[in-house]
Amino acid sequence: MSTTIKKIGVMTSGGDSPGMNPAIRSVVRTCAYHNIECVGIYRGYQGLIEGDFKYLDARSVNNIINKGGTILKSARSQEFRTKEGRQKAYDNAVKEGIDALVVIGGDGSFTGAMIFSDEFGVSVMGIPGTIDNDIHGTDSTLGYDTALNTVVEAIDKIRDTASSHNRLFFVEVMGRDVGHIALNAGVGAGAEEILIPEENLGKDRLIESLRRSRQSGKSSSIVVVAEGDKTGSNVFDLKNYVEENLPEYEVRVSVLGHMQRGGSPSCWDRVLASRMGVKAVESLMEGKTNYMVGIKENKMSLCPIDKAVKGKTEIDMELLRVSDIMTT
Repeated sequence: MSTTIKKIGVMTSGGDSPGMNPAIRSVVRTCAYHNIECVGIYRGYQGLIEGDFKYLDARSVNNIINKGGTILKSARSQEFRTKEGRQKAYDNAVKEGIDALVVIGGDGSFTGAMIFSDEFGVSVMGIPGTIDNDIHGTDSTLGYDTALNTVVEAIDKIRDTASSHNRLFFVEVMGRDVGHIALNAGVGAGAEEILIPEENLGKDRLIESLRRSRQSGKSSSIVVVAEGDKTGSNVFDLKNYVEENLPEYEVRVSVLGHMQRGGSPSCWDRVLASRMGVKAVESLMEGKTNYMVGIKENKMSLCPIDKAVKGKTEIDMELLRVSDIMTT
């Protein structure tokens, strides 16, 4: 495999997700395998602007494959949104001798990489790291599987309390624009209803569904709500509406929040991150740029980074139908 790349910079940007550390490890060790220098860039684009770099070798990423978060830290940089900020970043990259960048993050991070590459001709490769699984061009993003396991485990515990007290729980999960976490975790945890942005159930249908559940003998229920669901203005509005229309229910709300981003990455996310890191470095070595590494039908693939940013993921309609059947 021929290449003119001598030094690669790796960074994590935007919201953290389990799997980022295994991806960093994979990038660093793939560089070492191919005798390419690797530089860790701390705090994403802000670190690139400030020259916050550290040389990384194979031993410097020992024992991070099992750790959540990111050892390189992450930040959102307002300064990088300006031409002056990006010029500083480019000057630092040139000074450090960085030939290419591997950016681990979401669509905002990829947008920054795309602009940076267009303006200065820097070779860039993206690795999708976000628990929402909302990036076009890959079947799974880093952290998604771990987040699902975290959510299901939390719902299982909430169900113990719901059953003990004959309560209805609304459990809000992340998913501002897409309902992948809510739908999959809801099916996996046996939720009575699942509310997602893509399908507006409507308050009346929700009430009717909960009433049928009550009449069928269910004394407690779990409703999983994606944060971007439009059934109510928010999950607490739904709670109040149910209490007004179904006073026989004792209703509670649990917002899982940022705990969904934490924790040790699952085996799936560790393996996926390892595969993506190798693909990212070797694709740069082949002269490719402005792509995002993805996985399609369990095979590594490349998606043009602009399509990854502009494209939309679609909800699994078959799984939605399975959900309807399971809540009977």
